Amino acid sequence: MKNQVKIKKIIEPFKSQITVASDKSLSIRSILLSSIAVGRSRIFNLLESEDVKNSLEVIKKIGVNFVIKKKFIEVYGVGINGFKIKKNTILDAGNSGTLARCILGLCSGSNNKIKLVGDKSLSNRDFSRVIKPLRLFGVNVFSKKGRLPVELFGSNLIRPIQYIENKGSAQIKTCIILSAINTPGVTKIKALRSRNHTELMLKSLNYPIKVKKTKKYDLIHVQGLNQFKAFDYKIPGDISSASFFIVLTLLSNNSEITIKNININPSRIGIITILNRMNAQIKIINKKNYKGEQIGDIKVKSKVKFQSINCETSLNSSAIDEFLLIFLVACKSNGISTFKNLEELNKKESPRLNLALKFMKMIGIKVTKNKNDIKIFGNPKIILKKNYHIKNFFKDHRIFMMSVVAALTFGGKGWTIEDSDSINTSFPNFLKILRKLGAKIK
Repeated sequence: MKNQVKIKKIIEPFKSQITVASDKSLSIRSILLSSIAVGRSRIFNLLESEDVKNSLEVIKKIGVNFVIKKKFIEVYGVGINGFKIKKNTILDAGNSGTLARCILGLCSGSNNKIKLVGDKSLSNRDFSRVIKPLRLFGVNVFSKKGRLPVELFGSNLIRPIQYIENKGSAQIKTCIILSAINTPGVTKIKALRSRNHTELMLKSLNYPIKVKKTKKYDLIHVQGLNQFKAFDYKIPGDISSASFFIVLTLLSNNSEITIKNININPSRIGIITILNRMNAQIKIINKKNYKGEQIGDIKVKSKVKFQSINCETSLNSSAIDEFLLIFLVACKSNGISTFKNLEELNKKESPRLNLALKFMKMIGIKVTKNKNDIKIFGNPKIILKKNYHIKNFFKDHRIFMMSVVAALTFGGKGWTIEDSDSINTSFPNFLKILRKLGAKIK
């Protein structure tokens, strides 16, 4: 079977209630934190994807046992600095930037050399952004040009640091927090606001971490070397996975959907804020709090007219993984939409900003780029009549899924979309859910 899908028709109107893949950020963090807890943790509803499987294999290689049961996974934590790392251990993070950057912080206290590797895509991503703070801790880290492979060898002189994280990267911030946990004393971080799952999870475990919010930054103090007990954690649905169905519904005819039990952490729902400002009608109902995280159901109805937006840069970090979908709505909006300071998009699994421009131009949308700012000239009456072949997009799972949504809503003579196996990194049952909604996908 070829690693591609073919779509010839837009999706018929639908009304449905669905659940989507479990939150990948929380799945990986719960694995990593349970590995340094003391005792047996149970993780329910863990995402079944390649990134999460790689996370489990990584903790196994550093001496942490786990058992996969029918309804949950048991992780037998070894406590802080309790890893049994053999000499010259090689850890493979696959495609996961979250796992790769966070595991370096988690293993910063190792006395044996660790070599971190990843797939071709991950090996092209920037690791200097975590190497720099790790070296300030006193950790020995080596890399050629800030790329994988990265070799790490801990230090007996590891020390707390003060660090300003000004990229708005939750991966950098979490790497520093995990390294701080291994370090005596108090580490102080001034971090440009980004998703805060690590801080919330640690607070729910009564770990001594303090967070003070200012207008743009979070001031975080982490007390090192405080052992904490094992825990139970139930993973909610992923807003990034839900977003494909939010936009599918918005751009479809006479359709409605309710997406159940989604993590609606304020640092993650920028897409809802942005789309509602573009005249969407997205509602969050049945809200509840679970261990610091906000959970809710998302209700969406299709919409005929969308308004362009001059998107505030303060929303960038809370929508960074969803901009491809926001761009699709901008393509069908009335007016010119402007998005600025999107350099982080080109530091993802692929140069997403550049590829998004390539995609939009391919379907006949006028778009201009000035450094890391773009303008999308919306066309509400756009009608596609050609055949489209989506290939050479770096096997990026989000570009594949965005292309499927476009094919099912924008029409065209026919679409062939390559690299269907890319969804295994984050959302393996994406196509299955679409087919249940009535999508004709071969």
